[in-house]
Order: sequence, then C-alpha cells, then structure tokens
Amino acid sequence: MKDFASYDRGKKKSGPISSADWEKEIRDMAAEYDKKGEGALVKEIFSRAAEGRRNGTLTDAQIDLFYRQFAPSLDEAKRKKLLALVQRLKEM
Repeated sequence: MKDFASYDRGKKKSGPISSADWEKEIRDMAAEYDKKGEGALVKEIFSRAAEGRRNGTLTDAQIDLFYRQFAPSLDEAKRKKLLALVQRLKEM
C-alpha cells in the first residue's frame, strides 16, 4: 500500500479510497504482518499514514473512521495504543 487514500492493489486511484476498500486494505496489511508482530504492523501503519498526512491525502475524518472501525475489535491495551497513534497522526 502506497498510502491510505489512494491505494488499490498497487494502482493509484484518482480520488480518496472508499471506506470499504480502506478497511479491506488495512485487514490485508494486518494479515501480512500477523507473523511479524504488532510492532511491525504499528510501524507500517504509522509510516504510511504519516506519508498521507504530509501529502494531504489522509484527513482527520479518515483517521477517525479508521479508529471507529478497528477499536471495537481490540482489547483495552491495544485500543489505547491505537488511540495514541491516532492522536499523533492528527497532530501532524
């Protein structure tokens, strides 16, 4: 995935990625990093999201959507880590 807002299986789209496509890409990335561990996944998410923030393709609304979609599936400790990541991204 190049960035959250424009990736579609390696091909750039002309506009923002849909919520459903974005959720699928995150789930695919999580499956890819399942064997590598949580730290590698968090680092990759942050890196790609930070790039999206810098180039203007990742909005606060998309970050909030990401949190709302994935937080319910996490335990309390992981939800806190995700919230901290979201807050860091929104400050960029």
